[in-house]
Amino acid sequence: MTKNDILEIKRRYNKESHNFTRIAGCYVDNEKNKVLSFSESPAELPDEELFKYLDIAKKSLSGKLGDNILQLEFPTEEVMNGKTHSLLEQLKATGLKDESVLDEFFDLVIENYLIAGNFLIVLFSDVYDIPMKTTDNLDVGDSEDVLDYILCAICPVNLSKSALGYREDEGRIGALLRNWTVAPVETAFMYPAFSERNADINSVTVYAKNPKAPHKEFWEGALNVTSRLTSSEKKQAFAGMVEKSVGSDSDESKETIFNIADSLSGFIDKRKEDLPDDAVVGINGDDVEDICIAAGVPEQKAERIKERFNDCFDGTPDAPAADELLDKRLLKDQELHHEKAALQREVASLNKQLQETGAIATDGSSSDIYVKVPAERENTVTTAFVDGEKCLIIPLQPSDSATINGENRTL
Repeated sequence: MTKNDILEIKRRYNKESHNFTRIAGCYVDNEKNKVLSFSESPAELPDEELFKYLDIAKKSLSGKLGDNILQLEFPTEEVMNGKTHSLLEQLKATGLKDESVLDEFFDLVIENYLIAGNFLIVLFSDVYDIPMKTTDNLDVGDSEDVLDYILCAICPVNLSKSALGYREDEGRIGALLRNWTVAPVETAFMYPAFSERNADINSVTVYAKNPKAPHKEFWEGALNVTSRLTSSEKKQAFAGMVEKSVGSDSDESKETIFNIADSLSGFIDKRKEDLPDDAVVGINGDDVEDICIAAGVPEQKAERIKERFNDCFDGTPDAPAADELLDKRLLKDQELHHEKAALQREVASLNKQLQETGAIATDGSSSDIYVKVPAERENTVTTAFVDGEKCLIIPLQPSDSATINGENRTL
């Protein structure tokens, strides 16, 4: 599955191009009771409602491939004899018109989807005539194959906030009624997956709004597919490995973490020099160890990070690309950290100069008038009343010069 595969399907989700034959759904309360179910033709919906459903469909295939969007495979036994795979095939074959099949699917989702609060399950049935394309990716026009698929989205339903507004029926400003509103898609899936411009009944495309905490309980429990780590989860796992070895609380530890990110970025740039522009830079445990040592991590700790990396990723389908481990925010934070440190050093240097000149005291306090005289003449500085006003008296010698507010004065 590629980004172009996703875009080819998603770009049709507008009023003029969509080919949804049926939209079905189920509204579930916070006690997991089915409040209502529906199944209707998109052609019968008012435009305002249709546009909202199309927005839900678009969001169900949005985000970054490998992070928000993953292609997950069914175990072979599930494809051959599994109940879930069979149910998805029935949904597709009946075009979301069989109430008993829909109820069975809704029950499956309700049982396996963990969420606190109300939610809406929305199902779309679509048939896409896959056009033939030239080598330049241009549509020839003649249909090459047909993708008959279903799209499922699960959206939280939240109570709107309390607010004042104009109550037209009463002709006054008053409290508006609070309503249950459908929030953006939390998770979704498409079956079968659209891979290399063909229907793949052995896998499903899933969407996660929050790739740091995807609903894997739904993927594994309801869809019965083999779960995978998102790019965000891989990045979190690697960050945890590093922090366990070098810490994260002290300034020294933070600096080491910054240096590892910088070293990883350099590793990626170096490898890309010898690869095509769209190539993925791989990484293994030995690379991780070298990256850490180059960042100043002691060899023993770098070896421990390598061991943790291999334990987590080596030989698994979740083996990451180097880009998936790089937290680009750390690189930006590193720049800000160094700028802040440089500014602090500059302030400290200025304070030292001011103390040396007597502009501020060593305790940081300041005065209205600053006077600097040679140490041997400090005792000669006195005060006296002149014409009724208290004055500072500094005895002068013929060779003395003075600087007042940064300007040289002739005395």
